[in-house]
This record gives sequence, structure tokens and C-alpha cells, in this order.
Amino acid sequence: MIQLFHINNHTIDTSEFSNLLHDDVVIQFEKKIAEYVGAKYACAVNSATNAIFLIMKMEEYLKPRTIRIPSIIPPVVANAIIMSGNEVEFKDNVKWIGDSYILHKFRAFKVVDSAQKLEKNQFKKECNSDDVMIFSHYPTKPLGGADGGVIVTDDYNKYRWMKEAVLNGTTFADNNWERGISFPGYKMYMSSIQAKILMNNFETFDKKMKVLGKLVDIYNREFGYENTSKHLYRIEVLDNEKFVQNMKNAGIVCGIHYPALHKNPIYNTSVKDLTDGDLQILLPKSEKLDKRTVSLPMNETLSLIEIEYIVDRVKENM
Repeated sequence: MIQLFHINNHTIDTSEFSNLLHDDVVIQFEKKIAEYVGAKYACAVNSATNAIFLIMKMEEYLKPRTIRIPSIIPPVVANAIIMSGNEVEFKDNVKWIGDSYILHKFRAFKVVDSAQKLEKNQFKKECNSDDVMIFSHYPTKPLGGADGGVIVTDDYNKYRWMKEAVLNGTTFADNNWERGISFPGYKMYMSSIQAKILMNNFETFDKKMKVLGKLVDIYNREFGYENTSKHLYRIEVLDNEKFVQNMKNAGIVCGIHYPALHKNPIYNTSVKDLTDGDLQILLPKSEKLDKRTVSLPMNETLSLIEIEYIVDRVKENM
């Protein structure tokens, strides 16, 4: 079976760590990714979902807020916003998928969600010094790993608050952790095992992106698209559920990224683009993609024979 993504296997020797919860390897990873994306500071967390939650709580004195997000989006984004005490309102933005996008603009800074993209000097290119950018290290995301996320910024005050918040509100001073709680925080820190796997993946990351870039070029040439994402390669078909099943029958795993959230009843109370009662849809772009978009394998281990097989099967089923 040809898989949608490739997930690396890892063997980690935990005897290398002095502390499984917050060893020096976590700090090394934070420095590594901050340098890679061109930011001064990085705060590693146990998931990108919690990274979004944390940012929304950082500005909690402004609550309640309504955060406008695309309907075609991973549900964890909407859930993190709602669980942080805010509301979501869906919009008909479908261009962001596979790329970074502005999740929200506060009065003094913006939050950029880049869970599906990781590039060198990316923060420096897309953000101002007061902004924050979020990356995901879920196993299928660009860098991969054993889940995890990171928030980067050039703002020391934001960085310090986040570092204290993820470690239960533990006081942070001069790069050392002091005993004592400065405020009620959260248990959201990245483990040493997560950080070690990510450091290992960094060793081959640029090579992986180069291979996936060539795969994108092949797909673009064969299917007539101009996609640039090295995480999700999305095309439109007449019936995405039928297409995915037909491809599975042919031994190829494809995906649907993502179902439109505004159709889900649990979010209806915070959707202003629906009429009361009969769920009349007023997000036409999202509604169309909900039924037609599919994601093709973006797997750096594919052989040329496997790629040709995928292309032929896609053309048969489009």
C-alpha cells in the first residue's frame, strides 16, 4: 500500500537524558528551530494545538473574542480557540491550505499558523518582531516527530510568558528555572523524547524537502496545477469520497484535507454565515471543496515507478 506520508521510525536511548521532561535537548531544539526560521526565541510545546490555545490565553484580558478562521481547516484549530474561552466564526478562505496564514490579528501583533509549512528564515520573511508564528511537529507534518509544536517570536516578554506558562507557571529568570509558581500555568512543555526525535529529523530535513519539491514538480506537470506546498498536494475531483475509495482499492492512500467545519452541528452556534434552522450554506468555495478536494501521496520514499503508478491511477479516476 502506497502511504500518504512517510513516518520515520526512531530508537531513542533515554539514558542520555538527565531529565525526561525538560532536558537540555529541548533547549537545543528551541535554539535550532529559532535559528532555522530566523527568530530570536522559540518555546517548544507538546502539540501545535496547545500552542494555539496558549497564544489565545496570552491575551485573555481582551476576551471574549470572535476569531474568524477558514471553514476548511483542521478541527483542532477551532477546538483550541473555543477551549481557550473564545468563539469561532467561519469564513470562505480556501487558499491557505498547505501554506501559512494569519490566524488572528491582535491590536499589537499577529498570530501566524504555519502548521503545514516550515522553511528557512520563514519568520523573518513573513512576520514582524512583535508577531508569533506556530509550527506543528505532528508525525505527518514537514519536520515530523512524536507530535509537538513550537512558537517563535522576537519578543522576549511573550517568550518569557510562554516558557513559564508551559511549565505550570514556574518562574523563569536568566535562563534558569526557579522553584515557585508565579501564576497558574499549564502542563504543555515538550518532552525530551519529542525534542530528540525532532533534532534527528533536522539532519535530513533539507534533503527531504528537496525530494518533495521534485515530486510537486512532477504532479504539477502531469495534472496542470501550480501547487507549491510540500506538505499537501491537493487536486479537485468530481467526488472525493469515491475517488479516495477507488485509489485505496488500487493500493494508494489519499486523503481529504479538510471537511468543511461549518457543516458540523457542534459549531453551528458560532457560525454567522448560516441561516437559522435549515443549515443553508453561504460558504460556496468551502462547500465545493468539501466534496471535491483530495490530497495525493506526499511521500519522500516513493520510487519513480510508484509515482508513475499514482499518476496513471489519478488520471483514471479524476
